[in-house]
Amino acid sequence: MLVIGLMAGTSLDGVDAALAEIGGRRPRVRPLGARTWPYPAPLRRALLAAAEGAPLDAGGLARLDRAVGERLARAVLGLCRALRVSPTRVALVGSHGQTVHHAPREGCTLQIGNPAVIAVRTGITTVADFRAADVAAGGEGAPLVPFAHRLLFAHPRRARAVQNLGGIGNVTWVSPGGAAGRVCAFDTGPGNMVIDGVVRGLSGGRRWMDRDGRLARAGQVDERLLARLLEHPFLRRRPPKSTGREEFGAPLVARLLRAARRLPPADVVATATAFTARATADAYRRFLPRVDEVLLAGGGSRNPALVEAFARALPRMRLTTVDRLGFDAEALEAYAFALFAWAAALGRSVALPRVTGARQACVLGQIVPGRSYRRLVLEAD
Repeated sequence: MLVIGLMAGTSLDGVDAALAEIGGRRPRVRPLGARTWPYPAPLRRALLAAAEGAPLDAGGLARLDRAVGERLARAVLGLCRALRVSPTRVALVGSHGQTVHHAPREGCTLQIGNPAVIAVRTGITTVADFRAADVAAGGEGAPLVPFAHRLLFAHPRRARAVQNLGGIGNVTWVSPGGAAGRVCAFDTGPGNMVIDGVVRGLSGGRRWMDRDGRLARAGQVDERLLARLLEHPFLRRRPPKSTGREEFGAPLVARLLRAARRLPPADVVATATAFTARATADAYRRFLPRVDEVLLAGGGSRNPALVEAFARALPRMRLTTVDRLGFDAEALEAYAFALFAWAAALGRSVALPRVTGARQACVLGQIVPGRSYRRLVLEAD
């Protein structure tokens, strides 16, 4: 069946949408195309404020939930137009939604982007809220994508680490042959989040990212400041673990900027970039078995300065991107949530309790029927 996956990540840059053909007992995922739709600046600012704890009443949260749902629906229809596929041919949408709060140790996680809006606007049965069941079962609710990483990228002889560099970084270690019982995965710490926050702070909000790593490449890393950043307690915590803006958002960025107030701006960005690279590399040394090859994905894989810093932190390690294997690196998580929607519709679990720490494997996602639902039920039978 044809399935569209939607991913709105912690970088808050917009919505990734990907179309895949999925089927089979050991499902095959054939990528058919992906696009990204940036958030309008006012919506991005509102989401950032909500994610960083700005006061928001029930009405404000409901309006934000609706606004994100409308953007997600537009992304679905826009992708169909771009790829010349009628929405009536698409069986499912799998929507991650936009995370505004993630506190699994408190038993809660919240992704907004009303799936009923998506189902009504597009007519396509929509699956959303993938993290909640795992958190309810005592898990971290993240990372969820290791199931997809193992399915898509297991190699008969090589041990692979699939490293996503979104707002937060996460890694999946896949053993040679891809044995399910040996998968190791966790959030490594900051991806683009600290870099983006520093750039916003230094530019007074005029810039949201270090495009192509230009500032980082022009600066010098302050090793003393970097050493202080690497003392963050999350980095030493053993998996299973996940994180978000609560630990690597505005408070940390504010402390970093205060400590770096006498440094040139380019040096501050270079140091923030080195922080992501070194924190990620240190996680490999602390918590992963032998790695033969690293496959990079996420927006950070398009930042040459970050990739170069990561390569320096892991000398002699083979690094490449998932583009080389047929998947758009920026849309890989969108493809994963297309797969998860397919699994939810068939009642299959894609949860890996050994990764998230949950007490049991749950079917992930809540289903909102669209016009396609009757056909979907017949196909499932």
